[in-house]
Amino acid sequence: MSTKRKRKRFTSEFKAKVVIEALNVESSEAELCRRHNITEAQLSQWKRQFLENVATAFEPNRKQSETSTERIAQLEQLAGRLTQALDMEKKALDWIASNRSEK
Repeated sequence: MSTKRKRKRFTSEFKAKVVIEALNVESSEAELCRRHNITEAQLSQWKRQFLENVATAFEPNRKQSETSTERIAQLEQLAGRLTQALDMEKKALDWIASNRSEK
């Protein structure tokens, strides 16, 4: 019988808090890892990711803006198609109603 260990999932907020603690150097990384029950490899990876991405913290969020713009365009196209379909259905119902009244 094999027992699989479930992987721990850490929130971005938790990771940021731990990395900031590590950068403050108030305690050793080993102590910090023991206190938060993480490995030193995890902490090193989080620190590397943090430092690689820190410069983008002060840039406008272009990626999110581009994604939002694309999504808005898709929704506008969908609204246009639905409006056309509704108009066609109304015309068809008017035509059916007028043909029935002629009989």
